[in-house]
Amino acid sequence: MRRTRTLPYMSSDPADLRHSIAAPDHFGPVLAPFACDPFLTRGRLHTEAESSYRSCYQRDRDRIIHSSAFRRLKHKTQVFVYHEGDYYRTRLTHSLEVAQIARTVARALNLNEDLAEALALAHDFGHTPFGHAGEDALDASMTPYGGFDHNAQTLRILTKLEERYPKFDGLNLTWETLEGVVKHNGPLTGDKAETDRAIPAAIAEYAAQHDLELDTFAGAEAQVAAICDDIAYNSHDIDDGLRAGLFDLGDIADVPLVGPAISQVLETHGDIDRPRLIHAVISQIIGTMVSDVLSETRRRLAHAHVGTPKEVRSLDHPVVAFSSEIQTADRAVKVFLLENMYRHHRVNRMTSKARRVVSEMFKLLLHEPELLPTEWRARAEAKDENGRARLIADYIAGMTDRYALELHRKLFDPEAR
Repeated sequence: MRRTRTLPYMSSDPADLRHSIAAPDHFGPVLAPFACDPFLTRGRLHTEAESSYRSCYQRDRDRIIHSSAFRRLKHKTQVFVYHEGDYYRTRLTHSLEVAQIARTVARALNLNEDLAEALALAHDFGHTPFGHAGEDALDASMTPYGGFDHNAQTLRILTKLEERYPKFDGLNLTWETLEGVVKHNGPLTGDKAETDRAIPAAIAEYAAQHDLELDTFAGAEAQVAAICDDIAYNSHDIDDGLRAGLFDLGDIADVPLVGPAISQVLETHGDIDRPRLIHAVISQIIGTMVSDVLSETRRRLAHAHVGTPKEVRSLDHPVVAFSSEIQTADRAVKVFLLENMYRHHRVNRMTSKARRVVSEMFKLLLHEPELLPTEWRARAEAKDENGRARLIADYIAGMTDRYALELHRKLFDPEAR
């Protein structure tokens, strides 16, 4: 038996502000009462006619996938620069992996899968080329001008820098999607915030016209996307590190979470070849972490007695979380990866070059904006120094690794065309 539900949409007749039709509820399975319901969305900053066959969160997801920023993730570093090899993860493949895990978790918890997926696909839009090394360099260069924060940059892209629609800048996503992006790491203000750092200007400016309630946690779907980001990058960094030869299974066998996964795979499958063993171990790690998230989240939901998304946001802790045991194991994995992968001499050499590429380009373009492409140069010349610095940060942050390396060569190599 198919349910029917009142489906709000905007009429094609401008004289009609709104009316409803009875339609099959094809927007997903039955949602938990604390899930974000597309029929109860807080809407978009700019009023638009909604689709009659896609929920507002499906539409957000589709706009994210069709954006220029999404395509650029293909050649943006996760850990290894794109030319290190075609096998290793990029920001794009990472985002797809996060989205897959997020949909699984959201479905199991009767949350809105489309919103969780949209958040997973957009969460890395603001990252610079060359991963965290590029971000650190750009943040240092931007220190006199308000700094650089990748979450704030994601919001700038989604609300301002994407120029695709006739009537507004950005993608005009729903309140729930933008809230989830901004609060990816939790509340930004108030007693619940984990840091007392100043709110990035881009977030403060947007929140002034479209209040994202920066002092609360995000909805459950956003919390799912955030924790699935953690699951994905831990597991695939182990995978990439093993396949790159930065460490071996024997080196990581004593690390919590990983060691038991290796033992379980060997006990189940016996002596199998290394590539299959690595894949099975990574799959086991992901499965263990997902199962733990589901168990702990259900426990927290039952204890908190939340009945609406608003009640989820008003809690003084996230409802989507790891158990204390897996939190401890997760920290141990991060410590291992920091020492054995992120600080490995091969990665250090790449990050050192990346910092120089970003820093040198920023300094040169700030003092010689006439070197910018025509459309960027026209905008730069109309701004004061602070505005010009932010524009150059937008330009550099949007680059892929490949484009940044090539442009740096053209700007600094006397023999380059």
